[in-house]
Amino acid sequence: MPLPTKPQWRQTILDARSDLSEAIRHAETSALITHVASLIERGSTVCAYVPTRTEPGSTELLDALAERAVRVLLPITGDPGPLSWVEYTGAAALRPAKYGLREPTGPVLPPSTVGLAETILVPALAVDRSGTRLGRGAGFYDRTLGAVAPEARLVAVVRDDELVNQLPADEHDIPMGWALTPTSGVTRLNRDAGREQKPD
Repeated sequence: MPLPTKPQWRQTILDARSDLSEAIRHAETSALITHVASLIERGSTVCAYVPTRTEPGSTELLDALAERAVRVLLPITGDPGPLSWVEYTGAAALRPAKYGLREPTGPVLPPSTVGLAETILVPALAVDRSGTRLGRGAGFYDRTLGAVAPEARLVAVVRDDELVNQLPADEHDIPMGWALTPTSGVTRLNRDAGREQKPD
């Protein structure tokens, strides 16, 4: 039986996310926050993003990141291409942006700034145990993540049932090394697939 296509996966996951209650969203965000200490080294630079209402996490998760990291960088959208970055200074400094997103205000840093981050949290609809990430299809992150440092950790943030065994992959897809989920926390991908491990 063939695997579902990327559009089919996207629709299934978006439908499931839209059906979640606010109580479940809040509980999952709280759980994600408990895993920040095992994910982020104190004083490091982190790239993250502002979750939409249906994505795992919230600005509370960003605040938890900022308590440990020396700098949290968030993407801003523009024309198709690599993402530029602005430093997160709190939820009050976020403004409405394209695609129903919220973005930080402040000095805009070039796309190459992603190379300074030790950890990059990447939005995903799903990720599989070999590291294949399913995004929304616009390609912003695929154009951006080629500039990360070789030792940086690429972490897909998903709900528990969005960490799956296999997703369809394209040649341009950049694999994730880790998944962050509410229940399992930080799970290593691309190595001993199917076995959960904590960061080295």
